Amino acid sequence: MRTNPVKAALKRGELQIGCAFNHLRSAEAAFILGKAGIQWSFIDAEHGPYGPETLSDICKASVRAGLSPIVRIGDMQYDLAARALDGGAEGIMLPRIESAEVLAKAISWMKFPPVGVRGYGLTAPAFDFEKVTIAQAIQHLNENSMVVFQIESVAGFEKRDELLAVPGVDAILVGPADLSTSLGIPGEFDHPKLVSTIEKIVESCVKHGVAPGIHCRNLDMAKFWRARGFTLLSCSSEAMMLHDKASEIVAALK
Repeated sequence: MRTNPVKAALKRGELQIGCAFNHLRSAEAAFILGKAGIQWSFIDAEHGPYGPETLSDICKASVRAGLSPIVRIGDMQYDLAARALDGGAEGIMLPRIESAEVLAKAISWMKFPPVGVRGYGLTAPAFDFEKVTIAQAIQHLNENSMVVFQIESVAGFEKRDELLAVPGVDAILVGPADLSTSLGIPGEFDHPKLVSTIEKIVESCVKHGVAPGIHCRNLDMAKFWRARGFTLLSCSSEAMMLHDKASEIVAALK
């Protein structure tokens, strides 16, 4: 069974470079990103065009290429989290978290008893036909499945210490677009108010021993936040990487 390399690296305080995956319904694109050295991605089932079959295809291709797939579910529902994990996700990202009670309940969906309430329905193909017992699978997956929640609002920011204290959280991911909008400065990613807010989130993560993460739209933004302590670092997306590199080639050849 595969040990989750991103979860292990974050525990050691090591930088893990990722990206969003939110437009292309292509397992091949995920495989290419992994081979390029991208270590993780969040597959966006909140905003992206992904049903469970597509999610599973992308997750399995990602793992084959050494990329850890984390699925961002669209709502706080048991079946969205459990089925994504059953389909091959190595972690779940929970958007718009503002309640410790909701967060704790959602985490229970991702863990098998006695830690949580996730139902067991995995079969041999889920483990590449490796011979494992149910007890071994439960222990391994409870230890290796990642739990990431998002701080995307003023309410989430104000409750950050309460949220970060919930048992089972591995990392957070700041959503700068929604957080800046909640702060009344939509899209102003270098605004001092947003920068100060995010820096306070990092301080709280360090205090609680949770890996700080953020999604950045471009390389300059990613470098800015890497220098300020973020270790779960997402930059750009599969579609924008394709577009930006194609645009660069066209401009260079004209």
